[in-house]
Amino acid sequence: MIDEKKIQAAVRLLLEGIGEDVSRAGLVDTPERVARAYMEIFKGQDDDAARHLKKTFVVADNEMVVERDIVFYSTCEHHIMPFFGKAHVAYIPDGRVVGLSKLARTVEVFARRLQLQEQLTAQIAEAIMTHLNPKGVMVMVEAEHLCMTMRGIKKPGSQTITTVTKGDFVGNEGLQRMFFRMLS
Repeated sequence: MIDEKKIQAAVRLLLEGIGEDVSRAGLVDTPERVARAYMEIFKGQDDDAARHLKKTFVVADNEMVVERDIVFYSTCEHHIMPFFGKAHVAYIPDGRVVGLSKLARTVEVFARRLQLQEQLTAQIAEAIMTHLNPKGVMVMVEAEHLCMTMRGIKKPGSQTITTVTKGDFVGNEGLQRMFFRMLS
């Protein structure tokens, strides 16, 4: 799906567009390096969260499961600049759980695409709700956006926080408070 040759051509045009000499020693291999980097950075384009969430395990206990501080790196679709932070994922199983690494892999699937933070948060929650069929899901994402810190308003360190609730978490302030307490 990712076209390495098109990326290389685009990088050459970009370098020329900002006034660089693409034959300069330091830039000769840059289009190829950027293309290889983009193949890794945007690998979520070709991945499906369902693949990671399909193997589950039966459990008798249906208490909240929280995986917090899942570090991610993503790319803003508006400026094609990085944003990065942590995702916190909670769900209430309905008789089945998934391996903990699979929650982190689900975050990674959606982070490794051109993204909006709000959309990233919703996609993670929706994938877990759809593929695990839990009683409820809550996802919180905290991120710093380089489009805000190194250009435009230039406010380094500012954090954007988004949340999505589904199922039993919707409107349940007690469950939501428990989730936030578990994050502190």
